[in-house]
Formats: sequence, C-alpha cells, structure tokens
Amino acid sequence: MLASLAAGLLVASCANPSATIKEIAYGDPTKPYLGMSKEELISCAGQPYATYPSGATETLTYHYTGAGPVPADPAKSDKKRDDDKANQKGGLMSGLKKKDDNKNWTCTASFTFQDGRVSKIVFAHRDVTSPYAYQSGNSAEERAKNESKGPQEVPTCQFSLPRCPKT
Repeated sequence: MLASLAAGLLVASCANPSATIKEIAYGDPTKPYLGMSKEELISCAGQPYATYPSGATETLTYHYTGAGPVPADPAKSDKKRDDDKANQKGGLMSGLKKKDDNKNWTCTASFTFQDGRVSKIVFAHRDVTSPYAYQSGNSAEERAKNESKGPQEVPTCQFSLPRCPKT
C-alpha cells in the first residue's frame, strides 16, 4: 500500500512539478475561487477589511475566524450602525470608522486581482512568527533570551468561502 501511495504521489508531481507534497495530498483550497470577479467575491464573502491597489493589481484583505470569510449578518450590522450613530459625539474625528470592529479574528486571506479576476489567494494565521525568530537579536543577551524560547508550533488556518459557489 505504501508503495502505491508513493507511486501516486510521484505521478501527481510529474503532472505539476511546482506542486508541493501538501498540495498533492490535500489539494489547493484556493483553486476553486481563482478567476472570480471582484463583484462575485464581495457578494459572497462580504466587504473586505482593506483594499490595496498596486499598479495593475489590487488586493482585497479579509479578517476571519473559522473556515473562511463570510459576510456580516445585515440585521446585526444595521443595529450596530444605529447604535454607533446614537453614541457618536460631535467633533472633527467623529465620522471616522474604527480600524477593525472584530478584534477576535484569527486568520487573514488576501485576494489579488489581475485584469479584474482573482489571480492569487494567500491565507495565514495572525499569530504566525518565523520559526527562526527565536534565533534573532541585536545583542548576545537578546539572542540568548530569544533562544531560550525555542521554536514554537506554527498556528494554521483553514480556508474556504462557504457562501461562494466553487467553479
């Protein structure tokens, strides 16, 4: 059985030489959403946390917890908007929106658009640090302190767009 599994992985890697073992074994969870338009994405994932234009590309970033970005419940967001207006005080900065209403997010997903279509999706846990961070420091004392922490387990995120049709 082990030999047939190894042979299957070898054949799969020949079909796509740039694929990693993880992609071959588990598949790429972002692949069904590549090629979506910006309007399609926003209609099923909701408004992004941030938008970053860069030359010919644009990146939409979402903060989420769970399997993937989902739109906010409109009834809750309308009530929150009404509560915010009732509690709002006048002044120069009174109309500014908070940077991040949901402080409990654990994952981020960035959708890069080229020619109006999703061309790349990257997702990661918010608390990911380099496995080499414990080896850094400006002084011998700082490096010794960081080294005592040792390498830490890397947190991971799942990714899907539960309310988006897979293409």
